[in-house]
Amino acid sequence: MQYQIYTVALSAGASGTDELNRFLRGHRVLAVERRLVEAGANSCWTFCVEYLESGAGMTPFRAEARVDYKEVLTPEQFARFSRLRELRKALADQEAVPPYAIFTNEQLAALVRLERATKPAMATVPGVGEAKVAKYGDRFLAALAESLPTPAPPSP
Repeated sequence: MQYQIYTVALSAGASGTDELNRFLRGHRVLAVERRLVEAGANSCWTFCVEYLESGAGMTPFRAEARVDYKEVLTPEQFARFSRLRELRKALADQEAVPPYAIFTNEQLAALVRLERATKPAMATVPGVGEAKVAKYGDRFLAALAESLPTPAPPSP
């Protein structure tokens, strides 16, 4: 573990945080402790950044590229994906949790790709265990069923 100390004068404004932000983006940060040092015109923020040093088998932190699900899903799948996102947002608001705590976008995309939308099939999606299937399965399966196109009646 390594530590880096930054001091940002209040008079520096937003430009004083550029170096700190560059450092934070480029390292695996474990914790940041901040303190306001009140010293009149010389007041400043101090930041103690605890981070993991690259090396010894570690790679520098890189944010994963965002997936554009409109490009990777078929139009029909994307419509179902959008419906599931709306449901997830409503449930997250009700439960006062972030939407990804219910299902991630990746999990929703996997749900719309399932050949058969069933509880056992849901449980095969990475990160979706029995507890999530029990808690949310019925609602998400119903939303998937509602968003499926109605089959055309057989021709006479």
